[in-house]
This record gives sequence, C-alpha cells and structure tokens, in this order.
Amino acid sequence: MAVKEKAREFEYTLDDFNFLRKLSNQHSGILVPDDKFDMFYSRLSKRVRIFGFNRFKQYCEYLHEHPDQEFTEFINAVTTNLTSFFRENHHFEFVAKTLLAELLKKNQGQKQIRVWSAGCSTGEEPYSLAITLIENLPRDWDIKILATDLDTNVLSAAADGVYPVDRVAAISEECLHRWFQKGSGAQAHKVRVKPQLRDIVYFKQLNLMQDWPMKSHFDFIFCRNVLIYFDRITKERLANRYAGLLAEGGYLFIGHSESLHQLDAPFSLIGNTIYKKTHV
Repeated sequence: MAVKEKAREFEYTLDDFNFLRKLSNQHSGILVPDDKFDMFYSRLSKRVRIFGFNRFKQYCEYLHEHPDQEFTEFINAVTTNLTSFFRENHHFEFVAKTLLAELLKKNQGQKQIRVWSAGCSTGEEPYSLAITLIENLPRDWDIKILATDLDTNVLSAAADGVYPVDRVAAISEECLHRWFQKGSGAQAHKVRVKPQLRDIVYFKQLNLMQDWPMKSHFDFIFCRNVLIYFDRITKERLANRYAGLLAEGGYLFIGHSESLHQLDAPFSLIGNTIYKKTHV
C-alpha cells in the first residue's frame, strides 16, 4: 500500500533534501540522517516563503547560485540549539569541587583560567561556567571564557544575555538574585545576565571544520552534544585538535550520549563523560 504524501505548502522532494543535507555536511561536517527529512522542510519553509518560491528546488538553486547572500541563513535554520543553564550539572560540580582545586595550585603563578565553550548555542553553558568559576575562585584571578558557535543568530542572543523567566526556573533564588537582573515593563517576564558575567565571556562565530584562530592553551574545554553529529573520523580529528589546544593535564567535557571510546586521541576517561589529556 502506498504511503500518502503529506500535504505541503511547497513542493519538496528527496532530491531537494539530499542536496540540502549534503551542503550542510560539506560546510559543518554534521551528518544528517534520513529521519531529518521533515525537520529540514519545517526549518527551511520560512526561507522558501521569504523568496516567494513555490518549490524547494528553486531554493536549492538559489543557494547554489548565491551562497554569499543566503548560506548563513541556511545554516542557522538547520542547526539545532538545545541547551539550558547548568545542563548535565555533574560537570559543573566536578569543575567546582575537583578541577578548580587543581588549577588553584597549577596556575598559582599567573592566577588565570582560560576556558572554551565550543558549541555554546544561546549562552546558557558559558554563563553557567562563569558563575561556577567566579563563585569558586579568588577575586584577583583573571578569568576568560571563549564561547563559540556556528550559528550567528544564537550568538547574538547569547551576547545579549536576555532570557525568558522559564529558562531560569530551575536556578535557585539565591543564584538568580546574585547573577540575574529581573526585567520590568515590557521586559517583565525576562531576566538578563549581570555585567560581571558578560564581561568574562567572549562570543565568537567558529566553524569547527575550518581553521581555528586560537593560539594559547585552555585549562579545560566544554564540547558537549556536538561530537554526536559527526562520523568517527571527524570525531577523532576534533578530539585531537582539542588536545592540541589544551594545557598539559587539561580536561575535555563531552555530552551524556557521547564517548571518545575507540578513538585514537590522547585522553583518559576519569569521570562521567569527563576526559583528561594524557602525555602525547
């Protein structure tokens, strides 16, 4: 029995989907499985509508012919940005209770901490890191957090640091009072991260598949729920690139459904999705 095709506003074929997911993979390295067929349609319909097209094939042709004008909007539309404050909280507890004790001794001479939040999305992760570091380090320490993502839209929102109140519902009242400003008037149902946090987080666009401009080493890197989108070869390459930017004995934190198991990379598993750089 034939499957009835969904009624759609725009004509959308498997060829269209294959063109779009191949383009996404070539740029970002992200593997797009077959079950994302409908997701691509829903995410990109707005772009098709904006151009006044009635077929996705027209949008594919436009993308091919005008990449400079449309490619960023295309990538922004198909990128997934699910996050929350203190997500996978055991990582932040490890930083506060174990890692910072090491760094207080190791970095006592320069009194500085350097962290990278790779795939930072709308900023909840790097701001959670900022809270954790400030609350657990002496005031005279120099803290800098680099936060990067492929999606320019989420980076703009992250830099603003403004969130609906339901995004901070799981945070304690004490933490909210200390680190967030409550909005009023038209902003009554929103909060904003306080300047003390925004001042130590630096948001930059970065494609993990391309060159990385960073030269100095990081004490630890959060790259959570990013590796899951790549094939084994790309995961291994990324893991080794992260190792190259970590200080000796530095840490790499990955997502709850990810693993470096069977990858040829200089890391040892020392906790729940927490890896420590080993001597190369």
